[in-house]
Amino acid sequence: MTEKLGFIGLGNMGLPMSVNLLKAGYKVYGFDTNSQAMEQFKKEGGVGLATAKEVVEQSDIIMTSLPTPQIVEQVYRSEPGIMHHAKIGSLLIDFSTVNPELNDSLHKEAQSLGLGYLGAPVSGGVIGAINATLTIMVGGEKDDYQRGSEIFRIVGQNIYHLGTSPSVGTRIKLLNNLMIGFYTEAVAETIVLGETMGIHADTLYEVLSNSYGQSRIYERNYLEYMKNENYQPGFTTNLLLKDLKLAKNMAEEVGVPLRIGEKLVDLYEDIAQHGYGENDMSAAYLSLNSLSKSTPTL
Repeated sequence: MTEKLGFIGLGNMGLPMSVNLLKAGYKVYGFDTNSQAMEQFKKEGGVGLATAKEVVEQSDIIMTSLPTPQIVEQVYRSEPGIMHHAKIGSLLIDFSTVNPELNDSLHKEAQSLGLGYLGAPVSGGVIGAINATLTIMVGGEKDDYQRGSEIFRIVGQNIYHLGTSPSVGTRIKLLNNLMIGFYTEAVAETIVLGETMGIHADTLYEVLSNSYGQSRIYERNYLEYMKNENYQPGFTTNLLLKDLKLAKNMAEEVGVPLRIGEKLVDLYEDIAQHGYGENDMSAAYLSLNSLSKSTPTL
């Protein structure tokens, strides 16, 4: 018998992931505090329920995709939350990006309650969630991973079981986003400087995309957002800032100084405070451009 699925957190990532599970023939129960997301989920064939508790009670595999560690902890540990109401034998899969310690403690608590738990953060952005091309970085017990493997194949493309530590995927995801922070600011600085010197951004991209300055973030930020003057978020500045803070904390715990990374936290805080927090992270270009005397020629 096909297991019943629950999905809590139907935001920019969770909604398309849940829709792909519906398209694969699963029955999916869902909940989000956003009524518009719930309406869209139901329109796609999902069973929208009034509370997260009801989703948990109906489901054998419970997935979460939530924006912050604080919200994740609330959804899992509050009285109406997952840990209090999941049936023994249920599998919990958290696709959120949290601090590694939270993965570890939720795993330990789940085991004590007879539940499985996988920390499974994803990379690939909204477009990856829509197209089911996500990279999924899974940490947890082998049996739990095998149980969730069909789900991972439906919502993602590059699936990695990285070991039995429930936080190993999160640690790699935070390293990934640390590099994204570097690249995003590098793209902004390169283009603004180039434009100020009279080099058109298209010309710069054409040459650098065939040079060692090429990167997937350059391709993403420029072609999908900057070139189109579209900064509707695939991944917001605020979310990148959250992950950079988590990476900084992770580095501090093991005694590694992040000579650039620590400065990136301050930089993106400044960008967010100047009104770009809910824009796509590529709006680092807009922020820097506003500080320069150049006129955009995109």
